[in-house]
Amino acid sequence: MKDILITGANGGMGKAVVDYFRARGYRVFALDRDECTPRENVIPVRADVTDETSVTAALEFIRTQTDALCGVIHLAGIYMLDSLVEMPPSEFERAFRVNLGGAYLINRAFLPLLKKGARIILLTSELAVRDPLPFTGLYGITKTALDRYAYSLRMELQLLGISVSVLRAGAVDTGMIGASTRALDAFCGNTKLYAFNAKRFREIVDNVEARRIPPAKIAAKLYRICSRKKPAFAYSINRNSLLILLDVLPKNARFWIIKKILYR
Repeated sequence: MKDILITGANGGMGKAVVDYFRARGYRVFALDRDECTPRENVIPVRADVTDETSVTAALEFIRTQTDALCGVIHLAGIYMLDSLVEMPPSEFERAFRVNLGGAYLINRAFLPLLKKGARIILLTSELAVRDPLPFTGLYGITKTALDRYAYSLRMELQLLGISVSVLRAGAVDTGMIGASTRALDAFCGNTKLYAFNAKRFREIVDNVEARRIPPAKIAAKLYRICSRKKPAFAYSINRNSLLILLDVLPKNARFWIIKKILYR
């Protein structure tokens, strides 16, 4: 039986991934701030990925259960929608601590349990290789940073026989979609600088997130990546055609289109 660590295991996506791997013979260490339900071959690990002491305690506990992990799958993350010049510094910093710093702390701590042939997979975003839309900048920035971190990590860990890959996912039907709607409503109601057409902005966001895939598809894709003999660095799933189309336009054309849509 293979042992694997999955972070963000208690979220909508995390639960699906945990169940998928468990059903295929893995023993899963399910790490989350909120403890997961224990069941056969699922061992809950309560930890905050942004806190070094908490991550170290999680490592020590897992070391009592196993001496080797075949992989780490990073699903812990937060979605944010706000103005880059209106959000408080604490929220700016929190986004980096969770979306980037958490992966760093987990990988640094658990490296001793990863032997030659192990896999590290990070869930980034299709926005990681695209220019962000207005007010999604911070989320896009942190996911782009995570993607570049993963690339650099692969460059280093390949020398130890450990593979690092990213899955750049589009919209997934999880609680994060609801979080984005609430964040959009809060931003439209609270912004003091941007007198834009909120209805049109919601239409843009709804169009981007309209084609959602179930978490089970993410789970299946992650399983296939783990099973590959020589995984590639980057994989994509559920790419959004509107974002692809916008991305091929010259930058000045993109700025003009967005301003034309949103500006009153």
